[in-house]
Amino acid sequence: MLYLASQSPRRRELLDQLGVSHRTLEVDVEEIRQTSESPDAYVSRVALDKARAGFARVAGEPDARVLGADTEVVLGDEVFGKPRDADDAAAMLARLAGHEHRVVSAVWLVDATGAREAVSVSTVRFAPLSAAEIAAYVATGECFGKAGAYAIQGGAAAFVAHLSGSYSGVMGLPLFETSRLLRGP
Repeated sequence: MLYLASQSPRRRELLDQLGVSHRTLEVDVEEIRQTSESPDAYVSRVALDKARAGFARVAGEPDARVLGADTEVVLGDEVFGKPRDADDAAAMLARLAGHEHRVVSAVWLVDATGAREAVSVSTVRFAPLSAAEIAAYVATGECFGKAGAYAIQGGAAAFVAHLSGSYSGVMGLPLFETSRLLRGP
């Protein structure tokens, strides 16, 4: 049985697109970047921590496999997590406006034989945004619970001037990489 160590509706929907039967597990993993940790290493570690925490709950089940994922928006060396409030969301979007940023999405599969990883790095360039456009988007509430304060599959799609990489990776689960990971080495 495959378990998804996430309560994200987006990740569940994306995994459903692969036609893979799965159940979800709620895991509680601390998401704090270490001082000397690169953004990419941080995203990978959090995804692995989620997968390991999930596997610890189902390790006694035969053929249990747990998929853990993490996706973060990275501008320079700064990781933009989920906004704390509307002001934080507006500040993030203002910093992303008119600039190119990376979206790093790491996926780990943990089972009784070990752990394997897949990583997707996408580049997104936002168009310049006015304060009014940012305020209107934040007012929709769509920005909350999303890394970088935006959902590419929602209203923020209108902000994306260019995307290079994985659209599903920016959403939170890179399907190409995940499908290869699930098929095995």
